[in-house]
Amino acid sequence: MRQSTSLAALLLTLPRPVREIERPAGVIAVRAPETWTDVQIEAWLDWAADTGLPLDDADPIASAARAWTTRLRRPQGGTAELDAALLLGVAAPAGTAAIDPTPPVQLEDPAAPRLLAADAARRRSLRLAAGATRAATDALEAVAEAVTRCSGPPADCRDPARNPALARAARAARAAGATDVDILRAAAGAGTDTAPLELASPPPLLAIADRGVVAAGGPDAQLAGGSALDGDLIVTFEPGVAEALLETSRGPAILLSAPRLVQLLGEHAFEAGLRRQVQLWSGALAPEGEAWTLGLCGLADHLLAAGVGDPAAEAARLAELVVNAAGVAGQALSLFVDDPEAMLRVGSSSLSALEIFQTADGETAPRLRPSVGRAIARAGGDVDEAERWLLGRRTLAGAPGLDHAALRTAGFTDVELEAVELALARVARLEDAFHPAVLDAGFVRDVLGLEPEGNEPVLPRLGFTAEQLAAASAWVFGRPDLRDWPAAPAGLADLLGDPGGFERRLRRSLEPFSVAPDLAPIDLPWQADAAQAARALADGAREGLRAVRLKRSAPPAGPLFELPEGAPDDRERRSPPETRTVERVVEKVIERQRTRRKLPDRRKGYIQKAAVGGHKVYIHTGEYEDGELGEIFIDMHKEGAAFRSLMNNFAIAISIGLQYGVPLEEFVDAFVFTRFEPAGRVTGNDSIKSATSILDYIFRELGVSYLGRQELANAEPEPGDGLGIRDPGAEEAAAVPAARFISKGFARGAAPDNLVVLPFAQTRDPRPESISQGPPATACPDCGDLALRQRGGGWICDTCGAAPSMQG
Repeated sequence: MRQSTSLAALLLTLPRPVREIERPAGVIAVRAPETWTDVQIEAWLDWAADTGLPLDDADPIASAARAWTTRLRRPQGGTAELDAALLLGVAAPAGTAAIDPTPPVQLEDPAAPRLLAADAARRRSLRLAAGATRAATDALEAVAEAVTRCSGPPADCRDPARNPALARAARAARAAGATDVDILRAAAGAGTDTAPLELASPPPLLAIADRGVVAAGGPDAQLAGGSALDGDLIVTFEPGVAEALLETSRGPAILLSAPRLVQLLGEHAFEAGLRRQVQLWSGALAPEGEAWTLGLCGLADHLLAAGVGDPAAEAARLAELVVNAAGVAGQALSLFVDDPEAMLRVGSSSLSALEIFQTADGETAPRLRPSVGRAIARAGGDVDEAERWLLGRRTLAGAPGLDHAALRTAGFTDVELEAVELALARVARLEDAFHPAVLDAGFVRDVLGLEPEGNEPVLPRLGFTAEQLAAASAWVFGRPDLRDWPAAPAGLADLLGDPGGFERRLRRSLEPFSVAPDLAPIDLPWQADAAQAARALADGAREGLRAVRLKRSAPPAGPLFELPEGAPDDRERRSPPETRTVERVVEKVIERQRTRRKLPDRRKGYIQKAAVGGHKVYIHTGEYEDGELGEIFIDMHKEGAAFRSLMNNFAIAISIGLQYGVPLEEFVDAFVFTRFEPAGRVTGNDSIKSATSILDYIFRELGVSYLGRQELANAEPEPGDGLGIRDPGAEEAAAVPAARFISKGFARGAAPDNLVVLPFAQTRDPRPESISQGPPATACPDCGDLALRQRGGGWICDTCGAAPSMQG
């Protein structure tokens, strides 16, 4: 163990390798200890930038640290020890808790309700102003976008009377509070950016109350509780404490890291090193006779790692050591620093069982906090089991309610189980490991009997309960803390159950040695009312706290309540000041339910064999009970594997669209007349004789067969239709056996043998007889149909109406 307490000498021996850190201005090279994380380095660079300190290219953090210490009072021997403390991460400049500088509010004063109400109104106004600024900026961006996306003349695009999208956006911008001038400028492209509004939360207000009245839940407690709901309030019970808080908030502050000091000097030299650091910083930082702050962070980690029997008593002893080492300056010393950025600079964080650490290759990962792990091991607990409880096992083997045996009972085989286990190593949610992207869609449909829905989880549809899934998820991915760990050592129940409470009890042990009280806030639920806030304030007064800080937690993100559809807006209910006739365009969007309509397991349809340009194509269709098309399959057996697979997957995509309610007409209109090879003459289909592509043929066939789109049929009418139905013009039309239309296997004997289909009229060609029976047709160069006929001195296509020149 090292006995020397000189950090300057240690700085010369410890390596500080160069690290590349990405900053807004680019990548910079920084020298830092190997144990520092990228976040810690960035926190130092941010501090230097915010303080206006110079950054030398060779060693930016060292140049900033030396520039800062030269501003302090120079201790004997120079600033080398102070610089070393900063560069080794033992100490970091910190900020004190900001407090409203106005005189404290006396809650017994009759004017107190008015003063507290004004403070609450000011905070509420700032909060609403921030939201209004964001809403108006978003609305102006929508105005600019409505102009940008317009494809008409620029003047018309910028005119709300001619651009409906701009009119809607401008109306929304007006409702958001934007002026017409701002709207016109946004439409003209003058920009919609707004500078970030400086709406930082105001510092907490300081109030003085009678401890007995507050402890009894009297009027002062009710008044302070109601005021705390809209802001940040500190209630003290002595004028001297209020004065100490105000003086401390104006003084300098430094933060020391106990774990880092132990890491550098060793456990035996820790107290000597701590005493030396307090003496150095009190001489360089503490103003004459004025309050200052020296915080000791990581105290809980240090005491847990040291394994002391009574952490609270040891914390009090260290606090007394710090005050005595400060000498005269200790009489005005506060021991509490609540600066998250300063804690980052010394690599510290609030106590919890789970922490995020940086690996050697720069990645971040969760782990059991080392100090908590040492405490568990010292108490006889199983550290490995604690890590499994906290971090999860990343396997379903042995999982409660959802182990491999339960999945095999549901139909899973070793192939699917292996795919799930591989997925568990890289996903963050249990349902993602059972997504159709992991499980084969055919397995989900054919074995599990489920439609492979895109968003609906598989496991609940297999009958697994929410409790089973929650237990399995905790088994695989772990839990946020060790609160309910059944194997927790008996002596660590308080620590593992509430690490934050353990740390608060340690801070309370420092109170008697600090000139200012601890201002760690008591967080109220975001939906707390005045009565709950008053009870929390009364509890603090009864516990003997010198000050109680109440602060309501931030509400969860997203909507907190549902509005009924069609509820009129207050602005719409207001009567206009004068009678006017206003033309309004009311748009109503009806969204179809996005659920997949399942096809029957046994379904009817037909198979059509044909050849397009000499390439055989088989179309298989599947229908719902009402005859509506629900799926298609496309087979092209002699094509290349890539093209065949592409057509198969295209058919699957069309089938999924049909089952989610996309009208067949949309597909037909989208794909007919598409042009690519193979194309040309069609054989084997009595309605279609030419096609410009495979897709053109497929959707002509579906349009004719399911939609009655006879204009897509380009074959000449024949006496028979290919199914035995003769043309109505024939002398006699015979009845056709139903077996020609009804599958005997599909019907399973339900159709009698003597069932026949009466002849039906063939749809006649609507063209005049002189045209339909005119000269033979040739292929149209525009649409590809065999519908180009000679009409007088020119050629006209009966399908697309083109009139190409046929010279040569």
